[in-house]
Amino acid sequence: MSASFAKALEAAHDAAGSQNHPASTLYVVATPIGNLADISLRALHVLARVDAVACEDTRHTQQLLRAYGLDRPGSQLLALHQHNEAEAAQAVVNRLTQGERVAYVSDAGTPAISDPGARLVAAVRQAGFRVLPLPGASSVTTALSAAGMTGDKGFVFTGFLPSKSGERQLAVQALAQDCRAVVLLEAPHRIEALAQALASLGERRVTVGRELTKQFEQIDTLAAQDLPAWLAEKPDRQRGEFVLVVHDAPVAESSGEGLRVLQLLLPELPLKTAVKLAAEITGESKNVLYDVALSLKKT
Repeated sequence: MSASFAKALEAAHDAAGSQNHPASTLYVVATPIGNLADISLRALHVLARVDAVACEDTRHTQQLLRAYGLDRPGSQLLALHQHNEAEAAQAVVNRLTQGERVAYVSDAGTPAISDPGARLVAAVRQAGFRVLPLPGASSVTTALSAAGMTGDKGFVFTGFLPSKSGERQLAVQALAQDCRAVVLLEAPHRIEALAQALASLGERRVTVGRELTKQFEQIDTLAAQDLPAWLAEKPDRQRGEFVLVVHDAPVAESSGEGLRVLQLLLPELPLKTAVKLAAEITGESKNVLYDVALSLKKT
């Protein structure tokens, strides 16, 4: 452990040592997504104090803990990943029953978002034990914070789109109908196919985050239709882990025709049917018309 991390660990105990960290509790701990310095003082304190650490990959987590001077024997590391989460969750519950404190970490970032952990949390809660989250690094919020959007319409976290071409294209078509921002994840061997699919969104802006927080981090914003050319321009752009933010879609000015058609259809048809027909007749956004229809129903 370097001297700097030794000081960080000392500061962590000073900062969080007086806080209550109850026994028989699962601590869901966010870890860095690439930069070791992005660990919180509270996370260091809890990882040093718990009786066991459940983790997505025991080898990866052991290396992470060693970097902070928190080396643990193998018996205190429990493998819990997408293939064994149900069985491993019961092992964690058994430890909590014995009064232990158990932390859970994924390979990087905040557990139970795209990584394993959700089933574990559900099992622990069902067994009647407490779950305490320790916030920290997340590729989702990191990318959103650098996208430059106001967030007025909110955002949707979708994660990985389907790997099959047809299913992926259908997912993109559905995405195109949503005016909210959408956060996607992708691996390097599939980024080119995703870029081709997203190109159908035309001028809609996309922020591409590659290797976020790491040495060769890259963040660029461009039109969706330009994504394939951007990737092809330099071979390095197809390397690393990707987070993409499809920006919220600008709302086109309404001609008023959609409102007029809705007002004619709503008294005669169910709301969803009226919205669907009004969108098909006028070409206006189904989502916008749906919101208008809800407002009309309330009045």
